[in-house]
Amino acid sequence: MGSDKINGNGQGESKHHEVLDTLGLEITSGVLPEGRVLTLDAIQERFGVSRTVARETMRLLESKGLVVSRRRVGITVQPAGSWQVYDPRVIWWRLEGPGRDSQLRSLTELRIAVEPLAAAAAAKHAGPAERARLVELATAMRPLGEAGRLEPFNHLDVELHSLVLSASGNEMFAALTDVVAAVLRGRTQLGLMPDRPVPEALDLHEAVALAVAEARHQDAEEAMRLLLSEVRDAMVPLGAQNGR
Repeated sequence: MGSDKINGNGQGESKHHEVLDTLGLEITSGVLPEGRVLTLDAIQERFGVSRTVARETMRLLESKGLVVSRRRVGITVQPAGSWQVYDPRVIWWRLEGPGRDSQLRSLTELRIAVEPLAAAAAAKHAGPAERARLVELATAMRPLGEAGRLEPFNHLDVELHSLVLSASGNEMFAALTDVVAAVLRGRTQLGLMPDRPVPEALDLHEAVALAVAEARHQDAEEAMRLLLSEVRDAMVPLGAQNGR
């Protein structure tokens, strides 16, 4: 998840990401609590990696607000209020941890606040190719959703919602593309979705796409609001995750 790069003297990249993801998940889940001091020596010993990889891992965690490095103090785990909560990898770690329901709720509330307005703006500002592509995506999503083919459905769903944001003409909305993509992928890959989208969700995806394509901005806003309300109501609670 994400595009963070770690270079470590020829060691496999999967090992590098294992170190980053393990520590990121432990911090965001509270296993490594606020105030815990980490050392490069301990990371090297625990994961069997070079000092270069340990240092680069700490640099990436610091860039996400999870730790801070100070001379004569060390590398200290930071409180949740310091985290870069819009960072796609931080979102992923939080979705993987015990607070996933809270994270999903927060992200869905953000989407409800933003995406209906983005859909209305896209209905006003999208170009012809963007309008046509939205209709193509919504049309292709229906048979995938009805068949319960969640992975290809999710791929198109990410593209559709990302296109609405980018076609809005609002750079602030467009900047949330990676955030929305992260939560959409997380819901599917972590088993936080129903077995198949409900018919209402498929209908509303098409309603959003058609309203944008036909420049009906009020209808686009309302359809997106209804769609995200359905998403919020359809989220599978943590306790129902088949033993998760």
